[in-house]
Amino acid sequence: MSAMQDRTEHTRRLVVMAMLVAIAFVLAFVFHFVPAIGGNFLKYDPKSTVIAIGGFLYGPLAALVMSVAVALLELLTVSDTGLIGLVMNVLTTAGFACIASLVYTKRRTLAGAVTGLTLAVIGTTGLMLLWNYLITPLYMHVDRAVVAGMLLPIFLPFNLIQGVANLALTLMLYNPLTTALRAAHLLPASSGTPKSRRVTLWVTLVGAFLLLSAVLVVLAWNGVL
Repeated sequence: MSAMQDRTEHTRRLVVMAMLVAIAFVLAFVFHFVPAIGGNFLKYDPKSTVIAIGGFLYGPLAALVMSVAVALLELLTVSDTGLIGLVMNVLTTAGFACIASLVYTKRRTLAGAVTGLTLAVIGTTGLMLLWNYLITPLYMHVDRAVVAGMLLPIFLPFNLIQGVANLALTLMLYNPLTTALRAAHLLPASSGTPKSRRVTLWVTLVGAFLLLSAVLVVLAWNGVL
């Protein structure tokens, strides 16, 4: 690759990352949900899915950079949780996206993506239980024993549901988002085959089923069902 091609590819990569950060920020601002229990410290938004897709494209380091960028944008604009919210934002998003993309970079297949996303759900759930225990007492101004009593009934199911929703949305959004980026000539063209299109359809359907399941669990958790 010539120096000119290398600079062009680097510029294209920065443009795509900036676009993904912007999309993630808009999703966090527009589509967010606060469960009925746990206070406003617990909020779900789908930005981690977009950052995970960016990690699939460019690796875990890029996912970390984009996670920090989105969290800083939220801190400077819409967030009301201050530096504590910034830390938790970065941990949640980067934990999910970096774990998933790290596995995917080692095995760039559908099985690798699913494995990475599954490990990301498990890893992020454990990570956030630890950091909820450490940081939430500072935010809620309560004893750590109070937060310890919330770990299993509140934080564990919340983080699991959040992880499953992120996994499902990543499966559903990866193909449409990368297709749009290819149409804008920001990613290399892909030679899709009938078999690959059928796989994409099945992946989308599985993602939709998982997302619906997560939504139903949340509705039941909030007493709607």
